[in-house]
Amino acid sequence: NVIMEKRILGIILSLLGIAGLIYAGVHFMNGGEGTRNIKVIIFTGVLGAIFFFSGIGLIRNTKDKAT
Repeated sequence: NVIMEKRILGIILSLLGIAGLIYAGVHFMNGGEGTRNIKVIIFTGVLGAIFFFSGIGLIRNTKDKAT
């Protein structure tokens, strides 16, 4: 059961990471001026990348055991 929970957590983290990267991309493409927009892009992009790669790592490193 623990293995399945790790995989589910990995999938959730990956989806949150994708959402964060898409959000950063939308803000980047819409442009806007000021340092606040740049901070939002950097913050959501970095946080999205961390979530995405940690989720993918959890999925890849979790081994399935035949029962």
